Amino acid sequence: MYRHLPKVFICSAPSRSHSFRRVRSRLSACVACLRWLSTGSLIGPDNIVRSHLPDINLPTNVPFHQFMFEKCDQYKSLVAVEDYLSGQKYSFGHLKEKSMRVASALHRLGYCKGDAMAVYSCNQIDYTVLLLACAANGLWFSAINPSSTPDELRRHIVHSGSKAVFATPNCVASVSKALKLVKPQESQVKDLFVFGSAEGFRPFQTLLDDDGRKFPDVDINPLDDVFILPYSSGTTGLPKGVMLTHYNCMANCLQIASSIPTTPDDRALGLLPMFHIYGMVVVQLSVILGGASVVYLPKFVPETFLQCLQDKHISLAHLVPPLVLFLSKMPSVSQYNLKSLKRVICGAAPLGVEVTLELLKKLDHGITVNQATGMPELSPVFTIDTTSTPGSAGHFVVNTLGKIVDTDTHEPLGAGGVGEICVKGPQIMKGYFKDKQTTDSIIDPDGWIHTGDIGHVSPDGLLYIQDRLKELIKYKGFAVAPAELEALLLGHPDVQDVAVLGVPSEECGELPKAFVVKKPGSKVQEHELVKYIEDRTAYINRLRGGVQFIEDIPKSPSGKILRRVLRQTFL
Repeated sequence: MYRHLPKVFICSAPSRSHSFRRVRSRLSACVACLRWLSTGSLIGPDNIVRSHLPDINLPTNVPFHQFMFEKCDQYKSLVAVEDYLSGQKYSFGHLKEKSMRVASALHRLGYCKGDAMAVYSCNQIDYTVLLLACAANGLWFSAINPSSTPDELRRHIVHSGSKAVFATPNCVASVSKALKLVKPQESQVKDLFVFGSAEGFRPFQTLLDDDGRKFPDVDINPLDDVFILPYSSGTTGLPKGVMLTHYNCMANCLQIASSIPTTPDDRALGLLPMFHIYGMVVVQLSVILGGASVVYLPKFVPETFLQCLQDKHISLAHLVPPLVLFLSKMPSVSQYNLKSLKRVICGAAPLGVEVTLELLKKLDHGITVNQATGMPELSPVFTIDTTSTPGSAGHFVVNTLGKIVDTDTHEPLGAGGVGEICVKGPQIMKGYFKDKQTTDSIIDPDGWIHTGDIGHVSPDGLLYIQDRLKELIKYKGFAVAPAELEALLLGHPDVQDVAVLGVPSEECGELPKAFVVKKPGSKVQEHELVKYIEDRTAYINRLRGGVQFIEDIPKSPSGKILRRVLRQTFL
């Protein structure tokens, strides 16, 4: 599997045999690739698309913590992370020191390479400390949405095999409830930690107070050893653990920095949640890579959000479409001085042209608005717009190849051809945890990951995303799995059958809506099913699109829900 790009480029010609014919064919293809590179065109003879930027060197022998600690030494006295509400801040030097102390403390407690740590926390500066400490110990950092229900947390803890749980004080009750749901033979949890204080939980401060003398010397293979284990629904179904290696994360940080460079003069907004791969890697790690600081906010509160942008002179704001919509439409925005804001990077879901233009009109002091596209399986970024072209997802990032393939024949399409977006690069995940079958279904034998997104590439190599093959619903940038909601609704005594679709929303992207077939004689009403889901899942998964009762769910002979037919009939 050609998952890691060489320093210059990957030749797309297949070569799995040592026969003279295969070798001669590959040599011919390589000559074609060299001619392609020499023309300056971003679309090659095989309709393979490359980045508009030259490839960079990506070290394959540097563990992630070592990579980041070198940056901490470089920018030692500068502020790395800051909490806006409390005013607490760590310099780069303090960030390294505290990370080493926590790594030492975890080593003393017996945590070893390969152990998973479940992190159940909102944004705060010790999040970054723990992340780097886990990297140094070879531990797997696995974050979860702090609004998840106890049952969702239980599944995460059990599936990841987490040995410890870290939580904020407002989350400890959910952790306790989740652990009561775990069967004794399933649980591997040894310790519970809290960022603050809570009965029955060990304060995180006790780890920070360690003298650092037991900082471990762990043999880490960056290309193979897992560092981050986010959970994603992939293309369908229940959440899956995405194994991202030290190399995956380092490579993507460098790829992002090539398109969105930061300097010590930058202050970035840390509002997007760190449990989300966008917040964790793009907002947090790639920003401090250039010596910039991140100012954390735990959640979106309109006045606090705007006050932070103004007071902290934020120059770089990573946002999602609903936040861009807020900035472009809310009259109160004009009451704040946002002239320090120079760059807005929007990701997690496509940003409409009209909203982009509205924001540029509203903040007319010369900002740029650019989109980035990614998915957890790609660590997460594979395209970034640096041209400020409204509606475009941008060019493929450095050291990355892309192609648009016909959804039926899987043949690569030329400029303008609409098909599935496929990507090859060093940021492709190692695979899904405990799920080789699904891994093989999304990463083909030649190392291309099939994103499930539908789009096309312009003649100048810009990607435009039009739709999705996958069934996921994107609510405010978060992925909602219809299968998960369908499974919950099928557990209701009055539901005979159900299908969940996303209905378009200008403000939120999509809203989950359930199409329900009642059981004979049932008198269940819409509000009862909405409440039923509300009581059993995280806030992002609620049926904000409502419930519609229908007579039958259209299905294929194999039993698969025909969502396109359902959409054409009812939406």
